[in-house]
Amino acid sequence: MSRPETDLLDSLSPELSQLLKDRSDRALLEFIRPNSASQFAQDASELAKFREAIAQGDPEDDQEFLRSFREFVPTTNYESYRPFIAKFFAIPCKEVDVKNMFAPGLPYFLAMSSMTSGKSVKIFPRYRPPPHLLHHPLYLALPPSEGITLSPASLKYSQILTIDCDDGQSKQMAVCSVSTGCLRMEMNWDVEHDNERLDLSTPGQTGPCAISLVKSYRAFFVLNALFALADRRVTIIRFFFANVFVNFLQYVEDEWSLLVDCIEKGVIPDVENLDHLRAPLEKHLNPNPLRATELRKIGPPGIQGWAVRVWPHLTKFVGITGGPAAASVFKVTHALGPSVSIQAPGYGSSEGGIAITYHKGDVKTDFKVVFVDVVTEFLDVRSNEPSERVLSIWELVPGGHYEPLLTTRNGLWKYRLGDVVTVKGFAPDDGLPIINYLHRREGGLVMAFGTTCTESQLTDAIVSAANRWIGQIIDFTIVGDDRDTPITYGYLVEIGGEMGSDAKMGTQQTFEDLMAANNEFRNAFWQGRARKPTIRLLKKGTFAEYRKQKCDNANISISQVKVPVVLSDLKFREWFLERVVVEL
Repeated sequence: MSRPETDLLDSLSPELSQLLKDRSDRALLEFIRPNSASQFAQDASELAKFREAIAQGDPEDDQEFLRSFREFVPTTNYESYRPFIAKFFAIPCKEVDVKNMFAPGLPYFLAMSSMTSGKSVKIFPRYRPPPHLLHHPLYLALPPSEGITLSPASLKYSQILTIDCDDGQSKQMAVCSVSTGCLRMEMNWDVEHDNERLDLSTPGQTGPCAISLVKSYRAFFVLNALFALADRRVTIIRFFFANVFVNFLQYVEDEWSLLVDCIEKGVIPDVENLDHLRAPLEKHLNPNPLRATELRKIGPPGIQGWAVRVWPHLTKFVGITGGPAAASVFKVTHALGPSVSIQAPGYGSSEGGIAITYHKGDVKTDFKVVFVDVVTEFLDVRSNEPSERVLSIWELVPGGHYEPLLTTRNGLWKYRLGDVVTVKGFAPDDGLPIINYLHRREGGLVMAFGTTCTESQLTDAIVSAANRWIGQIIDFTIVGDDRDTPITYGYLVEIGGEMGSDAKMGTQQTFEDLMAANNEFRNAFWQGRARKPTIRLLKKGTFAEYRKQKCDNANISISQVKVPVVLSDLKFREWFLERVVVEL
């Protein structure tokens, strides 16, 4: 019997392998031919051998050009690009000094990394793609949909850079998140004219344009909640991370009476730092006593399927539910109810868009690698070879664990992303790999016993324990618990609702799962070099306040703040520990 069309391939036919090689070569040439003339490609020491090979050969020979790329371009990391990116922050910044820095022309914006680890921010210039790609899913911040979407979108930026142009004019360039930059690029909204758009409504969205310029983290959520609750036509909810949606629900619960009263009267609540935004917001909110009555009958979040009672036409939730966000999935599904499907938005980073959701597989975790924003190569993280060999996509093996290397439209060359993905198989129609995100390659906490459990192992263990014993997790992070010897994994967890009656069993469950998942941890424990993990519960609202502080202090948008699985920031380590209410 023939396999269903949706089945993934375990291996590639010679025809599909050749098809992938041809597509990869075309995309690489599209990226690296123009980018080879950039300031970085001409001056970076990492590309010296590549430049020499090109100079000695026939520069018009495409196959020779690609061979030189594969043979002479080494893997790179952020330090290779840092001195070139620093030129954008010079005062004054002249166009001649930054034009064609990584790709032709000037960037549209500078993308900030998410700063999960607490280390210094990374900046990546992002250039406007060709016009025909602006509506590709990898670039759309507000994808079109039928009905109304609740999708809190921020136009907030960290800073504005001024570039003195050769013609005597100046250009302002935002330093912001990828989502903010792509939204501005999609809508053609430059920073100079933000105040001229305050009265606009955003088609297909619950919130008017003015909300996207709200600077306060709390006010941003409260106002998005206000306009969303007022509109019962919502069909899709879209948050970049599922655990940020949980924070949104917390604000709805905390401010329920205020929000419903404001909907009834058609007034904007007295939230902080609104200033000139209050008047344009008020134009979009009319008194609606009937909706207020309906909401009072439903009540605040808490019951299963609360969201579909508030929004009867709701069918889909789009957001990342893997990685650290996996801990919030139970809470999210409880609020949404069984009738609402959950889908991931795709897989990518500040460095580039790598893969789109694979709709013939598990739409929460399966991603199809594409050649749109980047060409992805891979390193085998399980390889014992002394020097890591770069693998092309047709050399991957289902079940293998790989670190992506990105050569991008925006001028990165074999950039090490630091993620670990696994290959699930190959799409039967075009052979492209279907991947799942696992964890950061160096994201674990190295213990005194000389080993580390991966982020995914640490996350899976606490999620399993919470679902069985502890309760609905809002969020969690891990610190090294050195109150006894040897040091161990110290989980700091916030739960929503009541704690399970046998919650203390959660520690044993977490321990058993880590023992089963990681051979080195198991051996270290039996040799007396490791001990059981610990679990401490935090007071309600801890992670919402953490995100608020990170956003407000760094002047960044909500999409920039991810809670790290392993917390290395010593300041916030003490801050979290001060909020412990009970140990299991």
